[in-house]
Amino acid sequence: MTADGPRAGRDQGEYVPDPNRWHALWVTLVAGFMSLLDVTIVAVALPTIQRGLDAGPAEVQWVVSGYALSFALALVTAGRLGDALDRRRIFLLALSGFTLFSAACGAAPDITLLVAARIAQGLAAGFMAPQNSALIQQMFRGAERGRAFGFFGATVGISSAAGPLTGGAILALADGSEGWRWIFLVNVPIGIVALLLGLRLLPRVERSARGSLDVLGIALLGLGVLAVMYPLVQADSGGVGRLWWLFPLGAVLLTLFTRRQFRLVARGSEPLLDPRLFTTVRGYAVGAGVGALYFIGFSGVWLVFALFYQRGLGFTPLESGTAVTPFALGSAGAAVVAGRLVDRFGRLLTVCGLSAVILGMGGTALLLWLVPGDAAPWMAAPALFVAGVGGGFVVSPNITMTLRDVPVRMAGAAGGALQTGQRLGAAVGTAALPGIYYLVLGGTDHYRTALVTALAVALAGMAASLALATADWLRDRGASHRRCPDEVANSPVHSRQG
Repeated sequence: MTADGPRAGRDQGEYVPDPNRWHALWVTLVAGFMSLLDVTIVAVALPTIQRGLDAGPAEVQWVVSGYALSFALALVTAGRLGDALDRRRIFLLALSGFTLFSAACGAAPDITLLVAARIAQGLAAGFMAPQNSALIQQMFRGAERGRAFGFFGATVGISSAAGPLTGGAILALADGSEGWRWIFLVNVPIGIVALLLGLRLLPRVERSARGSLDVLGIALLGLGVLAVMYPLVQADSGGVGRLWWLFPLGAVLLTLFTRRQFRLVARGSEPLLDPRLFTTVRGYAVGAGVGALYFIGFSGVWLVFALFYQRGLGFTPLESGTAVTPFALGSAGAAVVAGRLVDRFGRLLTVCGLSAVILGMGGTALLLWLVPGDAAPWMAAPALFVAGVGGGFVVSPNITMTLRDVPVRMAGAAGGALQTGQRLGAAVGTAALPGIYYLVLGGTDHYRTALVTALAVALAGMAASLALATADWLRDRGASHRRCPDEVANSPVHSRQG
C-alpha cells in the first residue's frame, strides 16, 4: 500500500506539484497557530479581564468556554463545505472573520460584547482549522506530505503549550488594567499579513461538481456536540452535576446522526461525514481515538500547572508560562523530525512518543512533589522537556497516519472530524483536571498533593492512548509477518528458484 492508500491514488493521478506549496503551507500554519493559541492564551488573562470589565467569575469564564464551544461546533460542517465548495475561499473568509473578531474582542467595552465576539471568533477558527489539514493533503504527496504534517503537528503542539507563556509575556509588556486587550489585538496585524499572502499563494482548485449539504445531519451533529460539550465548558460553575442529563441526550443525537450518515451512503447520497472513513480507511478510526484520548490529558495539564504555579507558588503569569516552556521547545523540534520519520517507522513513533510523554510527565510530577520551594519547576524542567519531545512524536505522526489514506476529496471532513474528537478530549481534560485539582485542594489544603493527583489522572488518559496505539502497532506487525511468506513465494527470485 502506498503512503496515500489505494483510494487516494485516484486523486493522486491528477496531482501536479504547486511551486508555491511550501510558502502556502506557512501561511496556513501561521493562521492555524493563532486559532489554536487563542484556546489557551486567554486563560492567564482572565483575572485581569475580570477586573478591567468588572465582570463576575461565571461571565468571564465564557471568554474561554464560548470560544472552545463554537470552535468545536463548526469543525465537521466547515470541513465538508471545504470539500464540496472551495477550501481556499473558505479558509480566506474564515481568516478574515477571525482577524475582524479578534479586533472586536480587543475593543469590547463590556463583558457581554467580549463574550459575543469570542464566540464569533471561535466559529471563524472552527471554519479555518479543517482547511489547514485538507490543504496539506491537496498540496503535498508522499514523503513531502509527511514533512508538511510534521510542521502541522509542531504547530498544534507548540500552540497549546505556548499559550500561557505568550499570554504572560503580553501581559508583562502591556501592563495596566487595559493590557489584556493586546492578547486579542496582536492577532490583527498577523492576520492581515497572512490574508494578503494567502490571496497570492494558496492554490486555486476548479470544482467540476458541487456536492449537496446534509442540513439535517448538520443539526443532529451540532446539537449532539453541543449537548456533550456544554456541561463540560460549564464545569467551573457546577455544569457537570447540574446538566448531566445532556450527556445521554447528546449520545442519542450523535447515534441518530451516525445512522443517518450510513443511510445516506447506502442511498448513494453525499453524507456530512462519510462513515467509511472509520470503517474502511486504514488507520483513521485508531488515529482519531489515540488523538482524543491523548488530548484529555495533554490539554488539561496546562491549566493545572498554571493554577499550581500562580496560586500555589505565587508565580507571575510570565514566570508560570516560562516554567512550562521546556515542553514547547521539546515538542517543536521533535515534531519536525517525526514528520520525516513517519513513513519509515509508522505507528511505532506514536508508541515511543506516548511512552516518553508518560515518563516525562511522571518525572515532572515526582520532582514537583519532592523538591521544596520555588526551585521545583526549574528542577523539573528536564523531565518536562522529555515529555515535550515525546509529545512531538505523538501529535505529528498521529495526524499523518490518521489522514494519509484519506482521499483528497474527503480531506476537509476527515480533518474536521479528527479535530472535533481532539476538541472533545480537550474539553473533558480542561473540565476534569482542574476540577480534580480543586477537589483535592479543598480536602487537603495542600497544593502539591492536588497537583500530583490531577497529573496522575492526566497520565491515565495518556496511558489509555498508549494502549490503543500499541495494539494498532502490534496488529500491523502481525499483519506484515503474515504477509511475508506469500510475498516471498510470489517474488521473482523465488519463482526462478522454484
